[in-house]
Amino acid sequence: MFIGEYHHALDDKGRVQIPVKFRLDLQKGAVMTRGLDRCLFVYTKKEWQVMAEKLAKLPIAKANSRAFARLMLAGAMELEMDKQGRAVLPEYLRQYAGLKKMVVVAGLYNRLELWDRDAWERYRSGTEKQSGDIAEALSELGV
Repeated sequence: MFIGEYHHALDDKGRVQIPVKFRLDLQKGAVMTRGLDRCLFVYTKKEWQVMAEKLAKLPIAKANSRAFARLMLAGAMELEMDKQGRAVLPEYLRQYAGLKKMVVVAGLYNRLELWDRDAWERYRSGTEKQSGDIAEALSELGV
């Protein structure tokens, strides 16, 4: 289970430190891809397999299904960490997420999200202001 929020610098080679508590699960294999809200998603290989199978089953005749599958699958790549626990983020994914110098690594149960720190702060601040409305809307789902 991935939980927590961690701040790390992106180095000159496009690498970011993966928090120690997440490394063991990710060393068994991980996939990084474009996420929603202009962040990057990181899944363990096991979780990625579940997601990829769901995407493959989306109806190809529907434009939104094709678009979402392309967003997630075409941008995906295996995440590799060096001995210091740094992962290389390719240029196309850094550009997609607008990653500059500081990166937030957020644990969201079955995935990690990588955000530009300033974008994360704006997103988090806006969500916190709307938390009551969001909770009320989600109450219908049993949350």
